[in-house]
Amino acid sequence: MSNRPVHFEIHASSPEKSIAFYQALFGWKFERYPVPGVYYGVITGDETSRGINGGLIQRMGPPPEDGAPVNCWTVTVDVESVDKAMAKALELGGTQALPKMSIPHVGYVAYIKDVDGNIVGLHQNDPGAR
Repeated sequence: MSNRPVHFEIHASSPEKSIAFYQALFGWKFERYPVPGVYYGVITGDETSRGINGGLIQRMGPPPEDGAPVNCWTVTVDVESVDKAMAKALELGGTQALPKMSIPHVGYVAYIKDVDGNIVGLHQNDPGAR
């Protein structure tokens, strides 16, 4: 066992709205699973690229309130440009949760909130790192 993350889940009040947001922002694919309730598999890329796939599930309660502290792990997505991804997220109805900041020898990071208030990290590699 490697103890590495292998799956993530997005909880969404309106799955269709969240699916449209992530498809437009990252190009992810969604596949409805034949299970009780509302559940979609999230395919984030092909099997030859670095990363993990996940799921999108119907939220079982209200979305997080603005200003509430983060109470879960945050998934961070590798993007070509934090600035471009942030701009597109805002265009699609997301909001900025944490502005872009530099992490020495790593790159840049910023946090957005999706259309349902979930926090998502954006990460841009520093080409000179490692």
